[in-house]
Amino acid sequence: MNLMQFAILLCTLLCSLVAGLVFTFAVVVMPGIRTMGYLEFLKSFKAMDRVIQNNHPIFMLVWLGSVVALIASTVLGIWQLEGVDQMLLGASCLVFLFGVQLPTFIINIPLNNHLQSCDLDAMSDAELMEMTAMFDSRWLKWNAIRTVLAALTTTLLLILLTRL
Repeated sequence: MNLMQFAILLCTLLCSLVAGLVFTFAVVVMPGIRTMGYLEFLKSFKAMDRVIQNNHPIFMLVWLGSVVALIASTVLGIWQLEGVDQMLLGASCLVFLFGVQLPTFIINIPLNNHLQSCDLDAMSDAELMEMTAMFDSRWLKWNAIRTVLAALTTTLLLILLTRL
């Protein structure tokens, strides 16, 4: 296995773990906690998000490692790959950065931070309902987009791996 193959294998692994994480939130975690009352739903999400915001080392290794590995692989691929292989790698990098990471930083994280700043116990039932509706619909929409695009990234990288 040469350096290029190893780099693509590593970013495929890390990007697929990110895809699995956002997929799990889309199909299990959010539907599961949505069955709770408004206060419990919001508190549950806050508790999970707090683990991430406290820089859980394995989460950070996978999430940030996927970005670093993919960018490094793409830079390496500019010199070592040609034609379709170079296009597959470039497309996977662009899809992942602009379709998964960018929405995370400009939409999902600000929503999470807003929720973290709220004193949920001091909110009325109407305020909790309004907060849940605003948070849930926007967060889920963008998480669904991230899920599809993270899966696409992984698919492109798997195709590339079979070609190397």
